[in-house]
Amino acid sequence: MNANNHYDVIIIGTGAGGGTLAYKLAPSGKRILIIERGGYLPREKDNWSTRAVFIEGKYKKEVWYDRKGKEFHPGQHYYVGGNTKMYGAILFRLRREDFGEIRHFGGISPAWPISYDDLEPYYTEAEQLYQVHGERGSDPTEAEASGPFPYPAVSHEPRIQKLNDDLHSIGVKAFPLPVGIMLNEALRHQSPCIRCDTCDGFPCLVHAKSDSEVVAVRPALQHNNVTLLTQAKVTKLETDSTGRQVNRVVVERDGAPESYSGDVVVVSCGAVNSAVLLLQSANDRYPQGLANSSGVVGRHYMAHLNTAFLALSRIPNPTIFQKTLGINDFYFGSHDWDYPLGHIQMLGKSNAELLKAEAPAFAPGITLDFMAKHALDFWLTTEDLPDPENRVTVDREGKITLEYRNTNGEAHQRLVNKLKQVLHGIHCDSKTCYCDKHLFPRSIFLNQMIPLAGVAHQCGTVRFGHNPHSSALDVNCKAHDLDNLYVVDGSFFVSSSAVNPALTIMANALRVGDHLLERLK
Repeated sequence: MNANNHYDVIIIGTGAGGGTLAYKLAPSGKRILIIERGGYLPREKDNWSTRAVFIEGKYKKEVWYDRKGKEFHPGQHYYVGGNTKMYGAILFRLRREDFGEIRHFGGISPAWPISYDDLEPYYTEAEQLYQVHGERGSDPTEAEASGPFPYPAVSHEPRIQKLNDDLHSIGVKAFPLPVGIMLNEALRHQSPCIRCDTCDGFPCLVHAKSDSEVVAVRPALQHNNVTLLTQAKVTKLETDSTGRQVNRVVVERDGAPESYSGDVVVVSCGAVNSAVLLLQSANDRYPQGLANSSGVVGRHYMAHLNTAFLALSRIPNPTIFQKTLGINDFYFGSHDWDYPLGHIQMLGKSNAELLKAEAPAFAPGITLDFMAKHALDFWLTTEDLPDPENRVTVDREGKITLEYRNTNGEAHQRLVNKLKQVLHGIHCDSKTCYCDKHLFPRSIFLNQMIPLAGVAHQCGTVRFGHNPHSSALDVNCKAHDLDNLYVVDGSFFVSSSAVNPALTIMANALRVGDHLLERLK
């Protein structure tokens, strides 16, 4: 192998984990190669087109298969920045309690091998890096933090402010969501973010969303010791004769094979593809897949139970940037239910074009237009419990199968019902909303609950832990079986909590980064 193809660190993937790690390691002066399967997401008008992004699926083209062998197109994006290019940029810390064992109606959410205190300084660092706007202390479930949010909370527009006030009037402690955007509300004419209605689920045409490409990868590439290889799919990791070292990273680029080596190799392809890569790297020493002597690689897939919920209000909702309000009053339960229910937040504002794509063919256009103008859109999340039979597999031809069944459905349905009760509690049924039969859920994935294709919150397939018989990674996210292989995306999660996973992936990448900086000295 050419000596120029050897690096101190190889990072596979540029999303929340890989991109953040590259940023952390870049100032070290070590020779770093970042490998990205895709290229740069093109800047074009279609970035802000509902039809292109949601209806035609322009930026996602891959095919996976469900447990019955039926194909589907996952919400997986291969660009510099990974899935953060399309995310809603809601950047929550896990609750302190999420790191311990929690009993749910549907089963047990296991304890993590690290605590909230272990990750807290890295949460603070990640919030700074990803320019999070929020209001410390407003969320009734948040743990203590070592510092305030770096930027003030994003303000509610008038209709959402009214909703916030109405909720507080009945004792619901609604709070400003922690949002990663480059917004300057005091000097709007100087603000990179223009507070548009195409943020949640769209790529940002003006590069003002705190995605991994803009916030982490670009600054990393300012260092001469960092190289980015795009349009390069890693197909296999090979080990040396001892089986303790990855000594060859095999890449397919422009239809031809290439290979690279690194003193440290970091996998950060997303929970599904990281598991796939390790499984595809099986060899005589590791017949079940690389780093898989425990047999857990690919298992315990989690992605949350999510529902998109639309409520029709008699009061028009002209809100543009709607994703500013959250509710955690039912995160750990309610007065009539002793088990956790989950989290509620606003969604990006729906529009008539999106509703038309999902409505029955006979639905009159004027009705859909009215619905869009009067809709309040919510996103409900319940913890998805780890089940070893919810798993990722791949065959010899590279066909990826995602076998999955919901694990905590009763709690999720109760959360949906709880939101309805809250809306009735602010007289949504008699003063500001249509009656209950017109208070209905909708999903951008053609279903009330987000189906299998909704993989934005994927995690858990290469879990970390102290015991090498029940986990693939140690507490530093190094493979138990190998001395130079790490995994830093959402794969390492042992439970999913009920909040968005991105900030925890970012914070953990910074934590692992500190470990690697010590190792590389």
